Amino acid sequence: MKVIIIGGTGHIGTYLVPRLVEAGHNVVCVSRQQANPYSNNEAWKSVEHVTIDRVKAEEEGDFCSQIVDLNADVVIDLICFTPKSARKLAEALNGRIKHFLHCGSMWVHGFSEQVPTTENQKRKPFGEYGIDKANIEAYLHTFHQKSGFPVTILHPGHIVGPGWLPVNPTGNFNPDTFVRLAKGEQIVLPNLGMETVHHVHADDVAQAFIKAIENRDNAIGESFHVVSEQALTLRGYAEAMAMFFGQKLKLKFLPWEAWEKTVNSTDKEFTLDHIGHSPCGSIAKAKALLQYQPKYSSLQAIQEAIEHYFEKEGIKIHG
Repeated sequence: MKVIIIGGTGHIGTYLVPRLVEAGHNVVCVSRQQANPYSNNEAWKSVEHVTIDRVKAEEEGDFCSQIVDLNADVVIDLICFTPKSARKLAEALNGRIKHFLHCGSMWVHGFSEQVPTTENQKRKPFGEYGIDKANIEAYLHTFHQKSGFPVTILHPGHIVGPGWLPVNPTGNFNPDTFVRLAKGEQIVLPNLGMETVHHVHADDVAQAFIKAIENRDNAIGESFHVVSEQALTLRGYAEAMAMFFGQKLKLKFLPWEAWEKTVNSTDKEFTLDHIGHSPCGSIAKAKALLQYQPKYSSLQAIQEAIEHYFEKEGIKIHG
């Protein structure tokens, strides 16, 4: 089949595009062509590249027509962030494709209620990103029910892999937390460190998209979580990483009101967002209907990414 992947040179596309090629699909990668995949793969040589600046094309009103003109069987949209954008593309493609796959987010749920969170938990999103992703999901499902639009929505957790930093045990992206753990130095966690983060390797997200295409009848009209088998508490995450570095964990805890004063505003906002959501997603539905089986645990995905980062930066891992 001819598969268009919108935003194919980023985190997910780095792994998804080669998987699509290896599965025998004719792949068209639509992007601004301002970034390269995080890793090289011979499969990229057989990919057709189409340069479209989505933001600019949407402003000019011809993005959807450009996608339609590519005459795909399957369209995978990895970079849709507003309901308006989703609506215009879905309406333009309706009746013209066999399958449309949208990359959502675990953030559609808002805070966790019962864990692990299942896909049917009532949506209570907060923050612009989560609210927009939840509204996109609601629109696409409604459009499917009204018109038969063949949509599947996949909700990844914290995507990680070699080439970018994972959410760390303090709930933000500051690499100093990992450096301190590697040196056996004390780190400070907010509250009691029992909030959760739920990572997923980008290759497992790619796997889920492939599985959804291969199990189309089970996937159409559905949403699926795409995360690792288990979430991590911040405390458990910190302990596991200290062990990974060959160090003994040195922890200190502070109430949020005191902890937030120890970090910069960027780290504070990321941590508040992550612990406020404290995602812990079930993948039972994806396993049953898509045969999704993550290759990486949260820790395995994180550790691979950190090894890559430390090697790149010349930081000694094990003490």
